[in-house]
Amino acid sequence: MSLKDQLADDLKDSMRARDEIRTSAIRLVIAALKNAEIAAGKAFQDPEVLGVIAKQVKQHRESIEGFQKGDRQDLVDRESAQMEVLLAYLPPSISRDEIATEARRVIEEVGARGPSDKGKVMQALMPRLTGRAEGREINEVVTELLANLS
Repeated sequence: MSLKDQLADDLKDSMRARDEIRTSAIRLVIAALKNAEIAAGKAFQDPEVLGVIAKQVKQHRESIEGFQKGDRQDLVDRESAQMEVLLAYLPPSISRDEIATEARRVIEEVGARGPSDKGKVMQALMPRLTGRAEGREINEVVTELLANLS
């Protein structure tokens, strides 16, 4: 079963169970997925769907930070609950060491020699780590590794 099919089935189940948080979280992801597919002009497969879900999780984290600054605990709780629903669809996160290991492999594969090759490394590395690590953290690791090469 594809991830899109699983989302659709889970949406039906959550609606039957009258689980408002789960239903709204899945609806938001499905809407974001449809918008991304329209923008890309193609139907997404599981890796692209994971990317959309990861982007939604990132948006929830940013919203949580904003609501915490605004002292809105009710909204923090709601966003946190929705984020937990989405995290269940993502593969387990990997550690910084695992990111560095994968980044070293890619650096060897593309023959990167220094910071100027960061684009090539990131282009090859991001699809491998989609949904398993945040882009910001991947970027930091790659920057450190390439800086040590020069």
